[in-house]
Amino acid sequence: MARGAEGLIVKDPDPDAQASANRGSMHGSGPGARPADAVSSSEGAVSRSARSPAQEPSAPSSKRRRKRKRGRQASGKNGAAGIPSSAALQNGANGSAKPTEPSAKVARAADGSPQPAVKKRRRRSRGGKNGNGALLRSQQNPQPDQQRKVPPVAHPAPSAVQVRLPERLERKASQQPAYAALDLGTNNCRLLVAVPTRSGQFRVVDAFSRIVRLGEGLTATGRLGDAAMTRAVEALKVCADKLATRDIKRARLIATEACRSAANGEEFLDRVKRETGLQLEIIDRETEARLAVSGCGSLVERGTKAVVLFDIGGGSSEIALVDVSGERRPRLARHIVAWTSLPVGVVSLAERFGGRTVTPEIFQAMVADVAGMLDRFDERGKLGALANGPDFHLLGTSGTVTTLAGVHLGLERYDRRRVDGLWLDRANVDAMVAKLVSWDFAERVANPCIGADRADLVLAGCAILEAIRAVWPSERLRVADRGLREGILSELMGDDGAWRRNNTNNTNQRQGTR
Repeated sequence: MARGAEGLIVKDPDPDAQASANRGSMHGSGPGARPADAVSSSEGAVSRSARSPAQEPSAPSSKRRRKRKRGRQASGKNGAAGIPSSAALQNGANGSAKPTEPSAKVARAADGSPQPAVKKRRRRSRGGKNGNGALLRSQQNPQPDQQRKVPPVAHPAPSAVQVRLPERLERKASQQPAYAALDLGTNNCRLLVAVPTRSGQFRVVDAFSRIVRLGEGLTATGRLGDAAMTRAVEALKVCADKLATRDIKRARLIATEACRSAANGEEFLDRVKRETGLQLEIIDRETEARLAVSGCGSLVERGTKAVVLFDIGGGSSEIALVDVSGERRPRLARHIVAWTSLPVGVVSLAERFGGRTVTPEIFQAMVADVAGMLDRFDERGKLGALANGPDFHLLGTSGTVTTLAGVHLGLERYDRRRVDGLWLDRANVDAMVAKLVSWDFAERVANPCIGADRADLVLAGCAILEAIRAVWPSERLRVADRGLREGILSELMGDDGAWRRNNTNNTNQRQGTR
């Protein structure tokens, strides 16, 4: 986050000028940025008032010297050489006029009658109009006569040292109570910490994701393996440390299919609580489908009438049929008309059919296996004619569809900003699936959007996707790099009234500044 500019406010300044200085300091451009106008003006005041006696014209008499001394004392309220007055500091903070110079003295004749003032010629120092260069050079390389004539002076700090800095905005954001969502799935452990912003939106302040493969071997044994549990616990310790450093107002920590179906799932969660202090809850499949829809609400545009949203996980795949042809509600999950959870995911399917060596025949066998599960979903036609209309599309939230999007874009490194919300048409998806099926394991590993962690799982995900596309054919697929965690955060903030409070606070702040 960008830090704001530093400013300086003297004691009891003019209110209007102070407000102007504060507004100017709100627009720093990067860490430690300072408003150039305020700095240059104030430094110029110092350089002009800190002129050494060697630069002054010689005085013809002691009387003239005394008058000049009284003039300097009258013009400098701080009483120390090089310290500008309050008015000079205020002018410098506003980036406006130069500090006030002492008025010209009036010479008098012997009989006391006024004589025309003799204009003094002032030597202009190099380094700019305000003489900063000469001042710095004289400070860095003082001449012997200057050392003899100008004793060092301690410069006191201005009386008002506390200022309204833009960093307060950053501190306020960091101190604002946050909301946390943790999703421990069959393949990944993910954490998201965020603070509410505009209505229905939030800003992520911390995140964590690690592939742990908690469901490794679960299909064959029905239990979580020791090595898999250890990997998950180590990842959860990182999450616990992150949560301990934040002021978390509300949090929800969930576990999904691996813990739901494993015989030792509850036993594993007891170990998690002992070793990390985190209390995870196992959610049912309906809740998982609802949270996936809640996390993708902003990707369903106005004008859309129906959506089939799917979340291809590691051990299960959730599918929700969403009808938004009527009046749109704030929460997309309230538009779900049917849902199902298939007991198959990329990890379980790859373990059954193999993930490293996948021939076209094996791939089609995987697609047929998933299609048989979808045939048992009695409500798959609940959208009716809406699923065949032009305002219908698929919405995929999983590592499978984000991987396809990255390969389609030819990314040298995965970039969420380019992937999340991307539209793929039917031809794009067909081409990407065909390309991945044609690659061997080494080629999949070499692709930066797949890598070694997903190379043995991505084709199983593509098989599930192809089975879904066969039941709900659509010309368009939208990619979502979001899911359960975002759904949890949206529901936590909505139930807690966080956005209503933010809107009220913003309104009060705007009224207070008028």
